[in-house]
Amino acid sequence: MATNKALICLWYEKDALEAARFYAETFPDSSVGKVHNSPADNPSAKEGEPLTVDFTVLGIPCLGLNGGPHFKQSEAFSFQVITEDQEETDRYWNAIVGNGGEESMCGWCKDKWGVSWQITPRLLAEAMGGEPARAKRIFEAMMTMRKIDIAALEAAAQGEPAEA
Repeated sequence: MATNKALICLWYEKDALEAARFYAETFPDSSVGKVHNSPADNPSAKEGEPLTVDFTVLGIPCLGLNGGPHFKQSEAFSFQVITEDQEETDRYWNAIVGNGGEESMCGWCKDKWGVSWQITPRLLAEAMGGEPARAKRIFEAMMTMRKIDIAALEAAAQGEPAEA
């Protein structure tokens, strides 16, 4: 991975390798690369413990840094995952939330390491650039959801009332 000019560095307290393995098992075009152990004791890791981990998430090169508890993840950074159908949406959402993560609103969730994910069906992603009244109906329906319900978005797109 050292040949990349830029990559995303994600700060973990101590579990970068565990997170990288989870991402590689969960998402296609994802893998774990080299694990770089600390050459000496430091505030984040003891000598010989993993300090950084090269990994790829959905084709995006990343570096996981076991940096200690000094900095926390925030929603200011998230991975947006475009899904093609409800099954794929459910699979990713359930993997993240079911592995110690937490639900948020509008298709957002956090994994157990605090990294934010937007599980976004293509219908929702494409609606924002489409016909304004249709986009508004889809957006308003999305604002009531946690995990995105594609059938409900499709109904909103057609102007059908939401199910109670």
